[in-house]
Parts: sequence; C-alpha cells; structure tokens
Amino acid sequence: MSEAREPLRRVVVAGDGQVGLLAAIAIRRALPRCEVLILPVPADSAAFSNLAATSLPFTVELHERLGISEEAIVRQAGGSHRLLTRLLGFGDGDRPTTMTYGAAVDAAANTRFARDWGGGRPPPFSQGTADPLAEALVDTGRFAVAPPDTPTPISGVDYAMRWNPAAYRGLLIEIARQMRIGSVGGRVAGFEKGGENELAAIIIEEQGRLQADLFVDCSGPGSFLLSALSGCMDDDWSAVLPPVHIHMSAPGQPMLALEDRLSLLPEGWFSELAGRDGLQCALGTSSDLSPAQVSSILGGQVHSSVSVKPGRRRNAWVGNVVAIGDAAARFGPLLGLPLDLAHRQLGLLLDMLPGSTIEPAERAEFNRRSGLMADAVRDTLGLIYASPRAAGRFAPATPSDRVAQTIDQFRRRGRVISWEEPPFLKQELAMLIEALVFEKGEGLPDDVDAGQAQAMGRDLEQRLRSAIAYAPPYAQWMAGVMAGSSERHPA
Repeated sequence: MSEAREPLRRVVVAGDGQVGLLAAIAIRRALPRCEVLILPVPADSAAFSNLAATSLPFTVELHERLGISEEAIVRQAGGSHRLLTRLLGFGDGDRPTTMTYGAAVDAAANTRFARDWGGGRPPPFSQGTADPLAEALVDTGRFAVAPPDTPTPISGVDYAMRWNPAAYRGLLIEIARQMRIGSVGGRVAGFEKGGENELAAIIIEEQGRLQADLFVDCSGPGSFLLSALSGCMDDDWSAVLPPVHIHMSAPGQPMLALEDRLSLLPEGWFSELAGRDGLQCALGTSSDLSPAQVSSILGGQVHSSVSVKPGRRRNAWVGNVVAIGDAAARFGPLLGLPLDLAHRQLGLLLDMLPGSTIEPAERAEFNRRSGLMADAVRDTLGLIYASPRAAGRFAPATPSDRVAQTIDQFRRRGRVISWEEPPFLKQELAMLIEALVFEKGEGLPDDVDAGQAQAMGRDLEQRLRSAIAYAPPYAQWMAGVMAGSSERHPA
C-alpha cells in the first residue's frame, strides 16, 4: 500500500483576470489548507478567455461545483442566459440555421417520414436537429431557470450564461478576498530554475524569491511562466486554421435576449453577443480592411484589434507549471469556446491535483487530455472555416484529418463520428454541422411509420404548449431576480 503524499502547501496563480481568479478560487476550495497566491500580470488584448463575456453550459456546472451562485452572477455581474445561437449566411437565402445545447434530439421532427412529408416542426423553427423546446422559448421570449429538484416542462432545456466581464471579475475578486486568497505585488525580475526542468521560484523585485509547489499559468498567450521553462514547445495550427484579424467593438445598446448570432459576411465572420450592459460585436477576417471599413461593419467604435496565429502549447504542464486557457492555446473568440476550454482544463486540473511531489504520470495524463481538448476546439473551428459558404473567404487552410473525416462521414452517411474530449456533445456537434449547411447523406432508415410519426408530432406539440405556458416572459422573470424576489423559479 503506497503512502499518502504531502499535499500542496502553496500554489501561485499567474494572472488576475477572470481565468486566474477562478483557478485560485477553485484550488482554494479543493485544498482549504493550501496557501493560494495570485500574481498579477499585464493584461493581453489577445487573451480571449480572460476577456470573454460568455462560455458554454459546462461553466454553469463549474460555477455550481465551486459554490458561485448563478443569482449572484445575474444580480452583480450583468448575467443573462443563452439558449441558442443563430447562424446566418452559411446557407442559401435569408433563413437562419440554429444550434442549441444538450443531448435532446426530437424524434418527431427528425424521422424520415417527417422530413419527406412535412410532419416535422413547422416554421419558424429551423431545419435540423436543434431542440424545438429551446427554439419555442426563444421565439416567444419566455424562459426561467427551472428548479433543480422538481421536474418541469422546461427542465431539459440546457443553457449557457453571459455576463459583463469587468463586473464578473469584480465578483470573483470579492469571493477570493473572502476566501483569504492573497495577492503578490511588485515587478517580476526573473526566474530561478530548479531540478528536472521545474520553476524553483519567481524573483520579485525588492521582495525576493516567491516559491510554490505548483504554479498555474493563466497569464495569456505569452505563457508568462510556462515559457520560462525549456520544455515549453509550440504546436502551430496555421496549416489547418487560417490566421485571422479579430476586431472587437465597444459595447453597444443593452439587449436582453435568449439568443446570440454568428453571421458569415463577405469580409469574414461577424459575432453578436447580447448583453444587459450592451451588445458586443466581433469581426474575424483574413482581409486587410481599413479602420473605416471595420468600424462600419461593427456598427460603432472599435475597441480593440489583434491578429491571432492559432496554435497550442504541446504540453500544457511542464515541470511544476500548468498552463490554463489562453496560456495553453491561441484561437479566435467564437461560440464561447475560449473560456469553455479554460474552464474544462481547470476542471481537469481539479480532478488531478497533485501532492507536493508531482508524479510524471500525472503530468502525462493531464497533457494528453488537455491536448485532446485543445485539438477538439481546433477542429470545431476548422469545421466553420471549411463550411461550404465560408470556403474562400479566409486565408487558405487545409482541414485536419479529423475534420476531413467528419465532413466525409456526414456527407456520405449522415452520421457524426465521435471525438475525444470535445467542447460539444455529439448531438451538439451534429447540430453545428447541420447549421453550417454541409450536405447530409442518407443515414440508416428509421422504423417509424406514418402513424407513429404523427403521434410523436402531437406529443411534441403538447410539450411545446406546456413549456410556453410554464415559462414566464424572460424580461419579467429577470426583473424578479434582480429585485430579489423569492420566486426564483416559476411555480
């Protein structure tokens, strides 16, 4: 029987953005007796996970795991909810396609009989596998978070959250203060290396050596700590993803909405993120546009512009330094993916927190799974750039083998192959591929006859009516949450 290792005594987190703060909170929550210190580093305009105003449904689960109240995010950080993303310009005509969340695929709308004879969902619902309950709620402007312990007509509807990044960071700072997480002031003067390619200490000007058992690098694309070690190597994604110039707007008019939008324009992709504190827009392009052109597309003042050369650190954990989020991978801010990757890597680290002596097998397994996570994000983005209408609007790139295989299987057999450590469930990935309007092959025949399909359709209609009747108007429910109403969930 092996002896228990000494637990971590001190962890230093480099980066005081929202990723670093949440990492410090998570580690402190997991190891109450461990000293956790935050080392502020200069902000980076390409640190998209630190700047993110949204993520994916995994973050809702992570917040709950860490005891961060969704109500607090709504009331103190401008929080709101997204049930779906509409994609415009990826297909023919003006009709948008839709991607929702969760594993729900409604059989009534997707039987062969329904597709061939019109027994599926009627307009305004989108074609494809998107959740009709989520679409119905968005189209009627009705939603509330269902109670966790009581089945309701909307309990199966998954959602992601948005927030005001500055206010959300302020909320995390207050939580960190309450948990007695410290902060280290002073300028970094250098690094002291240890044995086996480890970081022995950070040298702080006029303060001396800052030691730790584990260093967590949340500093941004420059990987402030990880890059100090000789084992830090890079995997360049430029062959499979086009380099993109990202232009982001200052927040516009406040908007309370249950959907966000991703449009394909002649110049590139255009993302619209609704927010209670203002609509946030981003443009991703391979073209050299003038400032006036960018401002015109964004519809207002350009807040920041940055070029992204996509890639990732080959090993996110080297020695006693672990890179999270932007410090581990670099790519554009699409579909909530930057912060989702950071949070899933953080969740993995929590599951694998080492003792004060780090075992090589722990590093290897973290690097394997973290690398799979990053590569799955790369290939999710690769699907967008390889979609029929997007091809030719960005710098040339050759789809990865997995993207090519995924597209081939979808076109020939109408199926989606399984990915390891993906950001989206297999059903969600199928929704995205359909929303990108790839040609879909004929899958295996279903055994649903006309009578069964009609009965399933009637059941769907009843569930839609029940969901709409149950969910209050979203603006009304949010007003109640903001006012501190005891009716946090609909009756």
